[in-house]
Amino acid sequence: MREAELDRIDLHLLAELQRQGRLTNAELAERVHLSPSACLRRVQRLERDGVIAGYRAEVDPERVGLGLQAFVRVQLEKHDVEHVGRFVEAIARWDEVVACHALTGDMDYLLHVVVRDLDHFSRFLLDRLLNASGVADVNSSFVLRTVKAFGGVPVGSREAG
Repeated sequence: MREAELDRIDLHLLAELQRQGRLTNAELAERVHLSPSACLRRVQRLERDGVIAGYRAEVDPERVGLGLQAFVRVQLEKHDVEHVGRFVEAIARWDEVVACHALTGDMDYLLHVVVRDLDHFSRFLLDRLLNASGVADVNSSFVLRTVKAFGGVPVGSREAG
């Protein structure tokens, strides 16, 4: 996938939408110093080109009863297409896994898991993850507190490069 061509105004639009995605078009236009119609055309182009991949609400896990987060490193027994595909399909079905990243190094995947409590995590680990075909090893670390949460990608840093 090729990189989208973005100018300074596009980057400003993206930064504002990442900070506050519920801005009206008029508010967004004012913040980036465009007319509302020009602003709307740019946002629609960014959506059409896949630069803006979607919109969603940021939910506080604890406020919805999900008080335990863990990062789980997973190593697979085999790395052939069939085993990797089976693992990836299983991960996609599990709501507890909110993010999964393939890694280099001694572990193959890093999972971000969000659950109610330690009992829920234990059931997830024993009943699902360790029973997943091809899992050789797991190593879990629990989140004590979040120092910095995902706040969007650093679109402003493109200009400094």
